[in-house]
Amino acid sequence: MDFKKLMLTQEYDFLRTNERLGARIILLGLGGSYAYGTNNEQSDIDFRGITLPLQSDLLGLTTFEQYEDRHTDTVIYSFNKMVKLLLDCNPNTCEILGLDEEQYLIKTALGQELIDHSDLFLSKRAAKSFGGYASAQLRRLQNAIARDSMPQMEREQHILNSVRHALDDFQRRYEQFEYGSIKLYVDSAVTAGLDTEIFVDATQTHMPLRDYQKMFVTLNNVIRDYDKIGKRNKKKDDNHLNKHAMHLIRLFMMAIDILEQGKIKTHRVDDLDLLIKIREGGFQKEDGTFCEEFYCILSDYENRLEMATNNSILPDNPDMDKVEAFVESVNKRAIEGDY
Repeated sequence: MDFKKLMLTQEYDFLRTNERLGARIILLGLGGSYAYGTNNEQSDIDFRGITLPLQSDLLGLTTFEQYEDRHTDTVIYSFNKMVKLLLDCNPNTCEILGLDEEQYLIKTALGQELIDHSDLFLSKRAAKSFGGYASAQLRRLQNAIARDSMPQMEREQHILNSVRHALDDFQRRYEQFEYGSIKLYVDSAVTAGLDTEIFVDATQTHMPLRDYQKMFVTLNNVIRDYDKIGKRNKKKDDNHLNKHAMHLIRLFMMAIDILEQGKIKTHRVDDLDLLIKIREGGFQKEDGTFCEEFYCILSDYENRLEMATNNSILPDNPDMDKVEAFVESVNKRAIEGDY
């Protein structure tokens, strides 16, 4: 597909007409599956970019973090917002610095300078950030499998564990708090058709209604996914399941490259055989679970990530003096129009 030609079509006119974009864009490239090389006929086209702040953002009262066009799945971050994400080795954003040359749709001299300085942002924080995203993918994988393959009693306990894991901060705030307390646990079911289920013991006094509503919505959103048991489109959900599994392994691959080589490699050209096999269901059994070989691969990457973290060539944290100097240099040129 000719992405540069697509970028010039009417639906992408905002790239040229929006005052925050246009000539201020220093990088624009492919995102998602097309960036990784794992795309198929169902894959969406995502563009990701970086734009310079306006003078009023740096010296005045205006603020800007990102521009999003949902119709075209395009997200363009302000330079300063991107720097903050890069310092945390955020997997969804640092990958824009690791594309192949032909995957960039816009790359100015300043954009190339940012790519050349990508080492400023790389540190052992990558282990935590990529590892955290990988853990989230693994939980999604486990949760989806649990919905279909576990006995009801085990599934309910699994749900509780997932709820607790997802709501660690919630539990810290509300297990004992100024308006009362909340306790979540599994016991014999009172709901027809269930053997066990999750119960809540809650006591609140003089709690602001808005706080109560936020707390309830948080719980409801977590539980809602599990209420779809038996109501799913198996083919569609299996595709999602395999996609989660593929991204789980891809995250490990990228983290290991960063920690071992100090390089961001977004296009996984050397790993596509394995990644596409996972995405196409090559490791999934008829009952929806994954075969032992997949978990051996997963275990191997977990061990490799731990080893890469322990022996990494990267510093524990970025050199903030060098980062600050680079950011000031870029923002000065943004103010002066020298870009």
